[in-house]
Amino acid sequence: MGAAAEQAAEEREEWGGVTPDAARRLVSAAVEAFAERGYHATTTRDIAGRAGMSPAALYIHYKTKEELLYRISGIGHEKALRIMGAAAEAEGSATERLRDAVRTFARWHAEHHTTARVIQYELQALSPEHYTEIADLRRRTDRLLRQIIQDGADSGEFRADDVPGTTLAVLSLCVDVARWFSSDGPRTPDEVGTLYADLVLRMGGRPGGRPRGGGAR
Repeated sequence: MGAAAEQAAEEREEWGGVTPDAARRLVSAAVEAFAERGYHATTTRDIAGRAGMSPAALYIHYKTKEELLYRISGIGHEKALRIMGAAAEAEGSATERLRDAVRTFARWHAEHHTTARVIQYELQALSPEHYTEIADLRRRTDRLLRQIIQDGADSGEFRADDVPGTTLAVLSLCVDVARWFSSDGPRTPDEVGTLYADLVLRMGGRPGGRPRGGGAR
């Protein structure tokens, strides 16, 4: 599969729930433009041009540029919530659930680094109403990870005297992948996910320094 075909396949997977096709093309174009130029420097004309459409056609699907950002942000944050929810609700020890949560969360931020940069770093451009909705999704994701870490602290699997602070550190580590990851870099998204999962487990190892659950895989 060529690079263009791979990109098209990724876009279909990422924005498969956005219909019709024209609306999906606009979302994809907006992500590229916001990531490249920043939200405030991007115009609706720029977005429409990247989607192969006229500026007037954009307004058929999205009333404002901010509405596009809100749509993108909602899809991305709902995906993050599903990733964390699946790990939190899985069977197994806290160590196993934390490994799965970090590996999947970091991998997603690498695999979809362009989208992740937009949803993580353009939040302040949302309207107050939309920001409130997205902030709630972020808090729910935070609570799921916090519960995994709390479970590990309670069972003696982790050293986490400050569970909220540890949660923030782990989330920040994963989110930052979107800032530096490059598809042309030396690591694949899977490798990044595995590396970060092992790093987090080492950082939060059991008293005495040995992570419970076998360390790196």
